[in-house]
Amino acid sequence: MSIPFSLSEAGFEGSRSLVSGLHNVALQTDNGGRAPTSSSDDSDGADVVEQRPQFSPSAMAYPSPPHMHGPIVAVSCYTCFADLAHGPRGVEAQRSFWTFRLNLNDGTLTLLSAVPKGFAHNPAFTRCHPSLNVVYSCTESVRHEGQVLALQLDSRSGELTELCPPVSAGGWSTCYLTIHKSARRLLLVNYWDSTICTLELLPSGKLGRRLCVYDPKGGRTMKASADRHVNHSMNDERAQAERQSDPHSHAIVLEPSAGTIAYVPDLGMDVIRQFHFDEETGVVTPCGVIRSGVKRAGRGLGPRYLIFAKALPTCYVVNELSSQVGVFTYDAGVAASIESAWAGAGSVEAKQAAVCAAAEPTLTLVQTVATIPDAFPVEMNTCGRITIHPSGDFVVTSNRGHDSVCVHRVHRDSTPPGLLSLAGIFHTRGETPRHFQFDPSGQWLLVANQDSNTCAVFAFNTATGCVTYTGNTYKVPSPNFVSVRA
Repeated sequence: MSIPFSLSEAGFEGSRSLVSGLHNVALQTDNGGRAPTSSSDDSDGADVVEQRPQFSPSAMAYPSPPHMHGPIVAVSCYTCFADLAHGPRGVEAQRSFWTFRLNLNDGTLTLLSAVPKGFAHNPAFTRCHPSLNVVYSCTESVRHEGQVLALQLDSRSGELTELCPPVSAGGWSTCYLTIHKSARRLLLVNYWDSTICTLELLPSGKLGRRLCVYDPKGGRTMKASADRHVNHSMNDERAQAERQSDPHSHAIVLEPSAGTIAYVPDLGMDVIRQFHFDEETGVVTPCGVIRSGVKRAGRGLGPRYLIFAKALPTCYVVNELSSQVGVFTYDAGVAASIESAWAGAGSVEAKQAAVCAAAEPTLTLVQTVATIPDAFPVEMNTCGRITIHPSGDFVVTSNRGHDSVCVHRVHRDSTPPGLLSLAGIFHTRGETPRHFQFDPSGQWLLVANQDSNTCAVFAFNTATGCVTYTGNTYKVPSPNFVSVRA
């Protein structure tokens, strides 16, 4: 189904529209597979792509070219800055999701579809179902209760359609979704009021009932004001004080083996909250608090995300406000003791009491590494995403302010295993890289530069960790998340 589109809807000044640099298949055959770039004094020609494609405004859903069978890339965008706790500097999007086809031969993107206006309000995080063509997203707002969306993804056209009505997230400014390995439960956190929620997932992929809501504040009123917007690339004392006056849950991650211990980085309190998660009931039970790093004088840590190493008892935590990654060892024995305490009790109330009595930290800090050069002021940067390369050999973090990705090599044979050493720091060719994603092969890195309204594609050297700009940059308004569906 075609979607009417006028060039003025993109919200950019001048004659170039949002789709300039997107619908570009014909332009990528005369330059060695690379899109043309504007002239530059830089020897690598690494400027924003200047492309003048032939474009029909009457067709927004493009059939995939026969030679393009790569993964689908979905990019979500902010649509209303006034509803955010932070203050983006880009352009508000009128269409909140864009989908592309990734060419695995040269790393180029071809636009497939864009959702209609008003389709979703400030979608800020997406998570693909492990086996179905369903994408889950959540809305970010400090003025309205968050919602979780279940979207059907057409694997050929890239079109996203609503699978079922949205479900309340049980809190405000929803920012992270996790799917349990059973695919029967979806866990989420709400940044603004810090609440944690569990939803039922049906076999069809549709959203079911809400099973649990936990409030680490105990119902206390927020101290911070929703009317003060703090740009999250700025990190001075005033900004830190504003962001750390209340608890702020920023993610929820399950340990990968049994999936019974959940970790919630609390940016406001500089801790990782540890929970027991019962998949049958959906109940989360607090069972410990872990400091996310070693604080420097007068500065907060601000834990944002964490991720577990592949095949190692190691966990990596990105501290957004200190521009650091903490390396933690994971104790599976302690986790098993907590699960045994739950299983050995009777009622849910008795199980929760037993878990609290058995609570011990399962994570121990063993190393701290920086994500920015020593000479760069930490008050001018905050970290964005952290992830592990598909090979398991590299940990990659984004820097908002320094506008870079930092690559650390994982040392599997170190003592303890999984310690990090710096491989390199690489510019993202745009401002405020809020999110990035590898394709399943790990050879391409796609970066959402939120405040420059662009997505850029890089080649990733799986031997050295070196990140090389491909010359391909695509205009997308206020991109905040990139997901890849193989």
